[in-house]
Order: sequence, then structure tokens, then C-alpha cells
Amino acid sequence: MEDIVFDEERLVTTNEQSGDEWQYSLRPHHLREYIGQEKVKENLDIFIKAALKRSEALDHVLLYGPPGLGKTTLAGIIANELGVNFRVTSGPAINHSGDLAALLTNLNEHDVLFIDEIHRLSRNVEEVLYSAMEDYALDIVIGKGPSARSIRLDIAPFTLIGATTRAGALAAPLRDRFGVISRLEYYKPEELVLVIKRAADILDIKIEDKGALEIARRSRGTPRIANRLLKRVRDFAQITGDGLVTDSIADDALLRLEVDKMGLDRTDRCMLEAMIKKFGGGPVGIDTLAAAISEENDTIEDVYEPYLLQLGYINRTPRGRVVTRAGYEHLGIPYPEM
Repeated sequence: MEDIVFDEERLVTTNEQSGDEWQYSLRPHHLREYIGQEKVKENLDIFIKAALKRSEALDHVLLYGPPGLGKTTLAGIIANELGVNFRVTSGPAINHSGDLAALLTNLNEHDVLFIDEIHRLSRNVEEVLYSAMEDYALDIVIGKGPSARSIRLDIAPFTLIGATTRAGALAAPLRDRFGVISRLEYYKPEELVLVIKRAADILDIKIEDKGALEIARRSRGTPRIANRLLKRVRDFAQITGDGLVTDSIADDALLRLEVDKMGLDRTDRCMLEAMIKKFGGGPVGIDTLAAAISEENDTIEDVYEPYLLQLGYINRTPRGRVVTRAGYEHLGIPYPEM
């Protein structure tokens, strides 16, 4: 078995990478341009129009789901549709309640404040957020000890949009204050084809429908990965072909990049091999697996596992993770019969 190398810059990782800034130019600005998530879009369209008709701030919105599906993009679209300012921050960036107070007091009426990774807010910051979301007011403690006193500051009505990959990690009091809670789902290949063709049009890349489908099938249901693969395949099309992305060019390019027909890369395959060859296919506990491959538990659960679970290549059981028959078959390893 090959040594496992867990690379933060994996081509098929759903997490945003340092070189992904170019994808910002591909982001749509209106709901009509946003591809996929039809039920979420339809509901948001109604809520936005109703808020505009009443001249009120839109209810607070929680967007949750796997990374790379467009939560930040959708938040920006909501602000555009409302015609208001869009302020962006993240849970880890708000260290103190004073940081949050500075953000909220600088919002204009009906502005949108977007907090990415909202599940990582500290408890002190969360408690300040409760009154802000519910009463549009800030309860601030000035001073320390016996001389400390609390004052209440009114703030402009605003819309908080929170994004998280772990909705279960949110405190119940915070989750209950969101009026609109929407889950973003993985994309189907036919939806990703539209995403890829739109990106190709913006980037002036010539691509056939079959070429777009070949990339879509290996994009793990995630637009961020689809755009990243398109950019890499374009290089091969320009050097090994005439610049046109065909299905054969895409297939050859992605195999060279070690992304197989199911969207698994070398890291995924090595993890499956480790479970099979070191632990007989399981069950293996998450702590044991993490120690065996020198990786953090959270990274396995949040980054490596979801897609393998989605494909049905591994299962979670009360005793640990188990490689399924499909997982064995994908690696070409005989499944042990009982």
C-alpha cells in the first residue's frame, strides 16, 4: 500500500484553497443566475419579495450544508436582491463581543451581515448576538467589578445570514433565532454541467457537452471542485489538443491528475486501502483510524468521510467505520465473504 499523504491542497477538496480567489469572478449576482438549489431559491425569492413589499428587514437566514456548494455566493445574492450593503466576516474572526458590537453599530437599515462558520463563535459573542437578532439592540457591560454597569444601544434593523457546515454544532438558542433555515444539497451531474458551461463561457474556454459532463461526474457534487477541475483540464486541452475540452481530453487529464471516474483522488483511495489492509475493512473506530493515518478526527469526519459515505463506499456503525462491498469493488479488491 502506498504511503498516505494528506495534502491540504488536494484538487478535489471541498474546502476553499489559497489559489481559489479566481473563482470569485464566476459568482452569480442574482437568483436567476444561480444554478441549482431550486427549492431554496424559490423560497428565498418569496421571502425577499415579501420583505421588500413590507419595507422590512428580511428574517435572519441560516444556510447550512457541505462546503463548496455556494453558501457565501447565495448570501451575496440575497443582499443584491434586497438592494442593501453586504458585510462579510467569520466566526473565528470575531474574538470579543466588542468586535461584534463594532460591526453591528456600523450597519445601515436593512443591511446584511454575513457570518461564515457561525458555529465557531465564542459563547460570549453569541450572547451579545441574541438581543441583536431579536430586539435590534445591544446589551453592553461597561467597566468591571462593583462599578460595572450595563447599557442598551439600539441598532438599525438588519439581516444576519449565518453559514455553517455543522448545523448541529450551533447552540439551540442561536439556531432558534433564525427565521429562515435552508439546507444546501450536493449538486446532480446535470446541474454541474450548467455550472461548468457558465464558467467556461466567462473564462472563454471552448468545451463540448460531453466534456462538461465528464468533469461534472468527477466533481463530487460540488461547484467549487467543478470549477477547479475545469481550470486544470483547460491546460491539458490547450497543450495536448486544440483548446477544445472534449470528453476524451477531460478523461485523460483527470486520470493524469489522479482523479478517477467517481471523483476519488489518491488520498481517498489510500484511506480506503488503509481501512481494508490494516483493519480488515473494519469496523474501525475514528480514534484508531485517525492515529493510523496521522490525521485529526475532525478532518476525517468533515473532509474525507462525507463523499465516501455519499457513494456508499463506507458505513458508520456503532462499532466504527466499515468498508462496504462497493468500496472493495472500486479498488478492485475481492470482498471477503462470510
